[in-house]
Amino acid sequence: MKQRLLPALAISVLAVAGTTLFFTAAAPNPGAASNPEWKTRVEKSPRHLEWVTLKHDGRDVGAYVGYPERKDKATTVLVIHEIFGHSDWVKALVDDIAAAGYIAVAPDFLWGTGAKGGGTSELTSQEISQKINQLSADQKTADLNAAVDYITKLPGSNGKVVVAGFCWGGTETFRFATNNKAIKAALVFYGSAPTAADALARIEAPVYGFYAENDMRINGGIPAATEAMKAAKKTYDPVIYAGAGHGFMRAGDDQPPATTASDQAKTTYAANKKAREDGWKRWMDIMKKVTDAPATPVATSSAPAAPATPRP
Repeated sequence: MKQRLLPALAISVLAVAGTTLFFTAAAPNPGAASNPEWKTRVEKSPRHLEWVTLKHDGRDVGAYVGYPERKDKATTVLVIHEIFGHSDWVKALVDDIAAAGYIAVAPDFLWGTGAKGGGTSELTSQEISQKINQLSADQKTADLNAAVDYITKLPGSNGKVVVAGFCWGGTETFRFATNNKAIKAALVFYGSAPTAADALARIEAPVYGFYAENDMRINGGIPAATEAMKAAKKTYDPVIYAGAGHGFMRAGDDQPPATTASDQAKTTYAANKKAREDGWKRWMDIMKKVTDAPATPVATSSAPAAPATPRP
């Protein structure tokens, strides 16, 4: 069950008792801690999935791209990964988006910080946490602009792009909406909003929020964001998913708990799974709405992206 938010309802959510679900990356890298099914799904996918190198301002950025199997041009999706970096789940999500009929690209923001010049896969969990918090706002924006330029200019693209980010990436999605006028929708999954009124005033795309009921750390900022976006005369549509915890799009896609697990663990998983299913349906409804809308090209402020170099 999902709940449409009004300011009063958002405030009442803070009083809901529950377990906030966080993911810890205790293994050397997120891939080692991943559900092996995510990697298997990608390996067995019939769709074309590849790494490319985006180039801008003397910087290389590795990005994972998925192509749908369709005859006509497709809307594109820019995926902004979680604080855990570019994981197997991100690759599986790119494939899910492609399976739904859309082109997807997921840049690795930690590219160039790995021991061999790569990104997340070459870092320990501690290094990922340290390095992702050291990224400058300007570099993140430039990486995202390069990804938008690249994906929207692919021969199979219809020129429309939707941005979707998760956790850390959800916050970055909201922030990027203040910096790029080309995006047609911003999907913020359990991320926070910018607080500066002048930043919110620059937003042109509708912002859709996907939040977990048991996530008061993030939900505490929803009332202020709702009022600020209203004052700026911007579209902000937050939805809370009942019983879910922070990170439900990933948690609800994970393996179910063992039969010997506690009732609480089973209940939490069921709520996350339901939230993911409902969130995915809402996401696809938004994609259709964007795709069906008349094209209104908007020039970006970024320079054209250099040709991407495929990575093995």
